[in-house]
Amino acid sequence: MNTLTTALGTGRLRWLRAALTVLVAAAVAVGAPFYFAPFQVFQLTMVLLYAVALAGLNLLVGFGGQISLGHGAFFAAGAYTAAVMLDRYDTGHLATLPAAAAGCFLLGLGFGVPALRLRGLYLALVTLSFAVFLPPLLKRLESVTGGSMGLTVDKLEPPAWSGLAEDQWTYFVVLAVTAVALLLARNLLRSRVGRALLAVRDNESAAEVMGVRLALHKTLAFAWSAMFAGVAGCLYTWVIGFVSPDSFSFVLSITLLAGLVVGGLASLYGPLLGAAFVMYVPSVSQDLSEAAPGVVFGLLIITVMFVAPTGLAGLPGRVLGAVTRRLQRTAPLDRTPGAEPAFGAGPVPDAHPKSPAESGPSATVTPADPEVADAEPVGAPPRTEKE
Repeated sequence: MNTLTTALGTGRLRWLRAALTVLVAAAVAVGAPFYFAPFQVFQLTMVLLYAVALAGLNLLVGFGGQISLGHGAFFAAGAYTAAVMLDRYDTGHLATLPAAAAGCFLLGLGFGVPALRLRGLYLALVTLSFAVFLPPLLKRLESVTGGSMGLTVDKLEPPAWSGLAEDQWTYFVVLAVTAVALLLARNLLRSRVGRALLAVRDNESAAEVMGVRLALHKTLAFAWSAMFAGVAGCLYTWVIGFVSPDSFSFVLSITLLAGLVVGGLASLYGPLLGAAFVMYVPSVSQDLSEAAPGVVFGLLIITVMFVAPTGLAGLPGRVLGAVTRRLQRTAPLDRTPGAEPAFGAGPVPDAHPKSPAESGPSATVTPADPEVADAEPVGAPPRTEKE
């Protein structure tokens, strides 16, 4: 009964802590566009849409155990889907979101089938090739994509009843889509599909023995990941209002993967932290060194991975564990009778020392006694006269 009460109390406390965290985060997110300047609001909006892309990549890499260096291609596919619909067919902005999501889901599904027989570096090379050849292909399709000049579309316009500026309205729309996407990713990971992905990541043979269909879940991991990337690309078109092939080079794919690793693999908060890293670190690198921003960017990545090998999401737990171990080492020793000494503290003196007679045959004797020193050990052969 006491164990059940303790468990219920712990679960209720954990729920209250999570609810308080969500309320504080929501309050900060809602109040941010009214406090910061328009350019800073634009940067926060970009962080949100990058978080959607990294949430999808986290499903594939962090929880699925596969690797992808072509996520920027799915990002570009979603962006161009929205741009073509807005420019060629004059559809509304909201109509482009489900179209980009569905199109990229089917694209990821088709791409995941041939990738079933590949893993590790081979899978990484195949996905990287997809990111490499897509920009030249977009330049060739000039009648649809605008070629090298790209496409310019209208941005989101705030309704009159909102009373918000254009950057604030765009921020709130992207914030709502990001919240839904992260909630979907969280529920997906807690469902049967998420548990199957974890089983496949940990041990494919054991997962197959337990009845998990490896081909199905690996393909679905690619499809879900591509869908999230397509949604992020659609939001990118809404925010920027312009797309071109040069905006989606293979460097984008590598940057997204680096951001996820820095933020924290297999973590629900890792995509948000990684998105902030992707958005702010390049600008900070540019401010520190205009001649070689890439060098500064690389050094910052190395520094972060040295300090937090599990990513920024695991840094608080790592620091807390180090502090706890430090406090345990500096804690006062227990000197009560019968207590075992701490490691490295030396022996604890006995409060009632025993005499040699009480100690029995194993008692320690002083070798200064000549009779004892000259005594023969038990079981030794008799001495000869020479000795």
